[in-house]
Parts: sequence; C-alpha cells; structure tokens
Amino acid sequence: MSGLAGVEYSTGILSNLWSRVTKSSRVEEEEIGAQQVKIVIGLGNPGQKYESTRHNLGFMVIDELRNRLQPDVQRERFKSQLWEARHAGDRVVLAKPQTFMNLSGVAVQQIDQWYKPDMGNILVVYDELDLEFGALRMRERGSAGGHNGLASILQSLGTTDVPRLRIGIGRGKSAAKARVLSTFTPEERESLPAIVERAADGVMLWIDQGPIAAMNAINVREASQTPEPAGVASVEESE
Repeated sequence: MSGLAGVEYSTGILSNLWSRVTKSSRVEEEEIGAQQVKIVIGLGNPGQKYESTRHNLGFMVIDELRNRLQPDVQRERFKSQLWEARHAGDRVVLAKPQTFMNLSGVAVQQIDQWYKPDMGNILVVYDELDLEFGALRMRERGSAGGHNGLASILQSLGTTDVPRLRIGIGRGKSAAKARVLSTFTPEERESLPAIVERAADGVMLWIDQGPIAAMNAINVREASQTPEPAGVASVEESE
C-alpha cells in the first residue's frame, strides 16, 4: 500500500469510528428524551472517612434504592457516581455527587444539563438536624433551611422548586458540624436500617405516584409520631 493510500485508508477508519461515536451519542440523547427521566440525588461526602457518618444518610438511601431497582448502567460521570435503571417505563437515575457536600450543586448542575429532566423530577435526599432522629419530611420546594448541600444545588439550578426528602438526625448536644460528621450511636445503628428502608419507600412512592401521594404518605404518618420543631433553622457547617 502506497503512503498516500495508507493515509487515506487510516483517515477512512477514523472517520468511520467518529461517525459511530456521534451516532451512538445521538441515539443515547434521543432515548433519554423519549422517556420520563426521574433523578434521585443522595447527598453525602465521598471516602471511607465519611461513609458511616450522619451526613451520609443520602448515600445510604441511594444504596438501598440500588438494591431495589437493580440498575443496568453504572457510570462515573459529572463528578458523581451514577446508576441508571428502567422502572415502570421510565428511566430512573440514582446519583451520589463526589464533590463533597458543600459543592453538591456543581455535580447536580452537570447531571441536570445532560438528562434534562423536568425540575419536579429531581428529588434530593439528605440529613436534617432540625428533625428528630429517624423522622422524615418531604417537600416540593422551599429554601435550603441552612443545609449547605441543598443550598449549593438550589444556587446552581437557579430555583427553589426542587423536591427534597429530609431525614432527621437530631441536633444532639454538640456543635452542628461535629454532629453531622459524627457516627451513629449503637442504639441508633440498630434503628438505621429501618429508617433507610422507610426513606427508600418514600422515594419509590415519589417515583411511582408523584410528590402529592408521597408527601401525604410520609408527612401525615410522621407528623402523628414526631412533630417538627417550629421556627428553628438549621445552621449546618459541614464538609
């Protein structure tokens, strides 16, 4: 094969490969656009140092949802660990931002720009100081209430219309930062699996029946058991 023919042959191979890559990307985007995409963001801090802390309850709920939904796709992308599952005809994306809590919005913004979900189809799951340990609350919108991870997300997305599920960790007697980065007591660890399962139940209800049904089930049940303190704002100072 002459030098010129070799160059033309190589150029043809590269052109063909590039065509396949771009076609694959277009197909992937079309598939995403053709389905309802629902994204569940569990907040936490990456690394073994933090994996058992109160601040990583969002990550724990994502792990429970992974067990239930059995995702068929796993990615390390958009500064996050991502899993994609097909559920009841929709695409469900589970995400653990790897940016550390206070920069969660950096990852969530990239996820939002790629999947382009309706804003009401993003649910953020995180720990809450101002709820008693194990209590759950779901809201469709609102301020960050002092939670740095959610504040980063709301700022990056440019809206407060982001559904969220809060899981109570209680304030305890320590400072806010020490509290969220502490591990659970032995008694709390015994209750933790059931709390995570209840939170995952709430997320599944949100996925299957929407926010109103999920809020009615979660908030009514919880209000009868663990009333939320009135007029107290979180002043979290976390990693």
